[in-house]
Amino acid sequence: AEIDEAAWSELYSTVSRPFDPPETGKIAVKVINHYGDEVLKVFEV
Repeated sequence: AEIDEAAWSELYSTVSRPFDPPETGKIAVKVINHYGDEVLKVFEV
C-alpha cells in the first residue's frame, strides 16, 4: 500500500482538517491519552 506522508503527518496535529457540518448538527470528539484512557464528548456545531 502507498502511504501519503503529508496526510499521515496531519494525524499528529492539534488542528482539525476542515469538514462540512453534519446534518445532525453534532460532532463527537474522542481523546485517548498515552495510558489508553479514553473520553468522548459530543458538541453541537
